[in-house]
Amino acid sequence: MPISISPQMMREIIMDHYNNPINKKVPSDLTDYKSIRMDSDSCIDDITIYLKIVGDKIVDASFDGVACTISTASTDILCELIKEKSTKDALYIVEQYKNMIYEKEFDDSVLDELIVFINTHKQAARIKCATLGSNGIEDIIDGKSDK
Repeated sequence: MPISISPQMMREIIMDHYNNPINKKVPSDLTDYKSIRMDSDSCIDDITIYLKIVGDKIVDASFDGVACTISTASTDILCELIKEKSTKDALYIVEQYKNMIYEKEFDDSVLDELIVFINTHKQAARIKCATLGSNGIEDIIDGKSDK
């Protein structure tokens, strides 16, 4: 997805993932899932992220809870992007996403729709919202999950 995407298209992608999140669900069988609860002091965000990792492959990723538009959309897109990826590749995607959010050099070739958050740094209060899901995914992969 090119970085030259229009602001209107960015808003549409964000709103679509907020209004119709693909990955917002509690797995029907939590066996073999690792989870972590993530919340924010500065926003309504309070979500639980679920990852099913077999070997070093993420076979499923989802989340549930209440969250603002930015948290919901970014977490939904991230869950979609890391499915069927190795944990190493998922961590690379998270790293590149966070690099973009924090205005560092990043590899846009792995970000797909996450590129819509490229201007998040302009609203410092939204950085926590935009990174809540990525921080949770990173924590689970790094072995810091609740379960």
